[in-house]
Amino acid sequence: MLELYYSETCPFCQKVIKFFRENNVEFVPKEVLDKKNYNELMELGKLAQVPFLHDTERDGRIYESDDIIGYVKNLLI
Repeated sequence: MLELYYSETCPFCQKVIKFFRENNVEFVPKEVLDKKNYNELMELGKLAQVPFLHDTERDGRIYESDDIIGYVKNLLI
């Protein structure tokens, strides 16, 4: 399962979300304004930075929109 930690106002987050939607990528959105999601982000990634992707099946932990998109593109192949 792909979990995307994001902020609604972050343009880099919106870039990733747009890519996911255009490519029918299933993901669980986790808005970091929700304290529970923010705490999960800090536990998993250690940085208060979004977007952050957690691939629960492969334990992938990725920051940076272009890196996230590249990682997911490889999964789609």
